Amino acid sequence: MENRRKPAPPAATLDINCDCKEFLVDYLTAAFPVRQMRIYTDDSGTVRSEPMIDEAGQPVLCREAIAMRDQLLEQLCALPVIGSALDHIIGHFGTEAVAEVTGRSRRIIVDADGRQRIERRSARTNLAETDIFMRGEKRILIFSDAGGTGRSYHASLDTPNQSRRIHYLLEPGWRADAAIQGLGRTHRTHQACPPLFRPVSTDCRGERRFISTIARRLDSLGALTRGQRQTGGQGLFDPRDNLESDFARESLDQWFRLLFQGKLQSVRFDQFQSLTGLNLAGEGGGLTETLPTIQRWLNRILALRIDLQNAIFDEYLGLIEARVEKAREAGTLDLGVETIAADRISILDRTVIRRDPVSGAETEILRIETEERYRPLTLERAHWLLADPEARGLINPRSGKAAICRPTFSLTDEEGRTVRRYELVRPTRTERHRQDLFAETHWTDVDRASFDEAWQAECDAMAAQTRTQIIYLVTGLLLPVWGKLPDDHVQVWRLTSDDGQSLLGRLIPAPLVERIASAFGIAAHVAIDLGARVEHVRTSGEIMPIGSLRLKRALVAGDQRLELLDWKSDALPHLKAAGCFTEIIQHRTRLFVPPSRAVEILGEIAG
Repeated sequence: MENRRKPAPPAATLDINCDCKEFLVDYLTAAFPVRQMRIYTDDSGTVRSEPMIDEAGQPVLCREAIAMRDQLLEQLCALPVIGSALDHIIGHFGTEAVAEVTGRSRRIIVDADGRQRIERRSARTNLAETDIFMRGEKRILIFSDAGGTGRSYHASLDTPNQSRRIHYLLEPGWRADAAIQGLGRTHRTHQACPPLFRPVSTDCRGERRFISTIARRLDSLGALTRGQRQTGGQGLFDPRDNLESDFARESLDQWFRLLFQGKLQSVRFDQFQSLTGLNLAGEGGGLTETLPTIQRWLNRILALRIDLQNAIFDEYLGLIEARVEKAREAGTLDLGVETIAADRISILDRTVIRRDPVSGAETEILRIETEERYRPLTLERAHWLLADPEARGLINPRSGKAAICRPTFSLTDEEGRTVRRYELVRPTRTERHRQDLFAETHWTDVDRASFDEAWQAECDAMAAQTRTQIIYLVTGLLLPVWGKLPDDHVQVWRLTSDDGQSLLGRLIPAPLVERIASAFGIAAHVAIDLGARVEHVRTSGEIMPIGSLRLKRALVAGDQRLELLDWKSDALPHLKAAGCFTEIIQHRTRLFVPPSRAVEILGEIAG
């Protein structure tokens, strides 16, 4: 008689434990400190401790510690099952919308009637799921390291699904080469559009520790394999994400000094030493000369409670943010090799500043005109940003422009005070303002209908406009002339002109071109564009001489203006006749230049 198994009765749920709770239980059972310790003083007078043993040589256990361990295990095992992110996504969107390429042979799915069942997957399932996604039949794809090897998921021009990929980076791991391999699955040549990478993290600030490790290793990988820093990270991480950079180390030294001086609000000096076990006090009542390394400090911070951990990280990241912004404004921030992306790039003229006597290689200054269309933030995207409970829509009554106000990175000043800031997201740019000074601006809250009307009106007006800019690029043989180039504003750019020339060189601010040309004795041969100099003032904030006057960027009532300095009172009628306008601010007359006519007006003044 044939032996057949009876089929299992249908059930509404499957009693299957899919979490990793048993690993944590095993760890607590083996590692929770339950040994009774004995304190004694050695021959040198040092107080020490050692585990106690009984007369039979068996370890003595602390009953209080055992009770604490058992209570913790009881509470842990009573927690509800927490599913993996993979199962949560599939459960939310359904298997009809999600293609899974992970390599697992079985998974639990929920049928249309709400019943759970185990689905078996063969080795060919990954290929089938990939094809379904590339055809556009499923709009969501989940892939792991096992599913990301040897396959491409980019918006290929040869596949029906050419929509932009939004690549959410979840659980990146520790290996930089594996992260590069995974990110490269959705970013390839011969694609309709590049992907948008979004690293996913929680609101626990300590998670920045792990993102920092990936950022640092990606930077190192790019420097080793491609000879440039940006290649490794693909521009995915901001300089503030790397907590093991020079900015981070300098900020940590400053954080220790503020902690010792009692200027931090998050934690006291003695409290921090007690909680972390770090001895920061040196001889003579000062800080020790051998402060903990950034890695050791970060690892100790992760053991603190989340609220205290977040408070410490907010102050520390504020110090990093302040240094990064200061370096960015000064032009000394290393951003690696960047690419100039514009709709039109034309080389207006080129001047040879040096010719190598041996090889004949030339070094040139190129005057380049770039034209770029404005790509304003759509109203749909603005509504998505306003869905954040902390975001609100504003309108400036004076200009009629709309903006989205939301909290952004805070700064920590030299006295340890936290400077809270707002980020103003506008259709074509983003600004940051201090919260304590924001009330002095003209931005006011507004209802959704008025906000939509103002936002859409600015988008419609800017969509048809283009922005033209003049830039100067020193290219060719750079090493022999590097010492004569400015020490700040070290920006290396790559571009491809309209006639197909691929160029790599140092971007030079317009106000410094004259100085460089004079250093090579060719000042009369280099065309200096006044518009480029004015644009540099507007973007960098530097002060530029205009004849006997000086031009600078000024923030007045929340608006960026161009202000003239060093003018004489008797020259005021002439300057106003040229097109400038005045405004009395704090009982002082200040002189401004309209941005739309800045080049024309300044040319007349300088002439």
